[in-house]
Amino acid sequence: MKQHATPLKESDRLNWIDAARGLAILGIFMVNVPAFNAPFFLYGGEEHFWPSLTSDAVQTMIDIFFQASFYTLFSLMFGFGLQMMKDRLDQKGMNYRPVLLRRLAILIGFGLIHSFLIWHGDILLSYGVFGLVLFAFFNRSKRTLLLWAYSLLAILVIPLTLSLYAIRDRLGGFYNLEAINAAKRNYGEGSLLDIWQQNAADWTYANNMGSIPFLAFSLIPMFLFGMYVARERWLYEPDQHLASIKKWWGITGIVFLLFKAGPYFYGNPEWFQLMQDNVGGTASAIFYVLSLTLMSRTSVGRRIINPLRWVGRMSLTNYIFQSLVCFLLFYSVGFGLYGQISPFLSVVIVLVVFTSQVFLSKAWLKKFRFGPLEWLWRTLTYRQKQPLQRSMKGRLK
Repeated sequence: MKQHATPLKESDRLNWIDAARGLAILGIFMVNVPAFNAPFFLYGGEEHFWPSLTSDAVQTMIDIFFQASFYTLFSLMFGFGLQMMKDRLDQKGMNYRPVLLRRLAILIGFGLIHSFLIWHGDILLSYGVFGLVLFAFFNRSKRTLLLWAYSLLAILVIPLTLSLYAIRDRLGGFYNLEAINAAKRNYGEGSLLDIWQQNAADWTYANNMGSIPFLAFSLIPMFLFGMYVARERWLYEPDQHLASIKKWWGITGIVFLLFKAGPYFYGNPEWFQLMQDNVGGTASAIFYVLSLTLMSRTSVGRRIINPLRWVGRMSLTNYIFQSLVCFLLFYSVGFGLYGQISPFLSVVIVLVVFTSQVFLSKAWLKKFRFGPLEWLWRTLTYRQKQPLQRSMKGRLK
């Protein structure tokens, strides 16, 4: 009988993996809302425009526990997911290349729409493009995956950190007031065309030729770590790999605290931020996913992480939904609050919106098998319309 590529069955899903994706969606949103609301993430100057102690405390909390931790976690899960799909196709004796190529091509399409019509800070386009690199690694050994992952991180972090240290006295205090004012004017007061033109300018600024290597050397190592974790089967069979999970949970937890929180004990110098984000962010991503895996082994832990899995099962839909909410909240075509929301209020917005996503996702998945965008992605990937609505017998409780 001819085998057909099909999505993962619901009975085969791992709740702690869905919870990790849900946590990543929360963390990414926590970082994205301030960046969506004001131009300081791109053009600097937040310390001048939000100088209060409360704002400083909130930004410090976000920097330590969220910044560079959750796009890395999402990247880890992205590599994990691609490896998992490849393994399932191999088991069926099918050629994985056309299926994964379609999956990445469709993701690039989602990314293009999101990047230029909704928000310049999109990650989907980068995932789709850099995900193509993984075809060079699918048939390489686990040792090769780790060697390349560590090497790419080292090539990015070590020489640039040393270079920044050498010019440390000339760093800091720079911001582009003209660009800040243009963003406030176009996003906060402009027409839809003005918003799209500003968005395109911001995307071009953030994704210039000089920044692409930084992005590649940040994302690709996490994809490779995700592939490695999938091959080791730590997350598939945590009880059988408990000693390794606990060992790496402890190691990454220590590195996370040293590199993310440690710099604040000596002034959080700007020259160390690349090391803080890439080493500390990588360690924190692995620490978070291993923490969720360990929590899933206890009844109390399962109750705590359970709400996250609903959001995680619809991670693409929820990611785009968050951007649409921000588009309406902050831009002039909606409520026009651009540049008016403090860091503290940003956190409030995140908690309110994410809580609503938990309930909306749960209600949707009780009636449907996939989120709407997940359904479209699967249908196009497998070139076969996927069943969306659950039968009455198959409704979740």
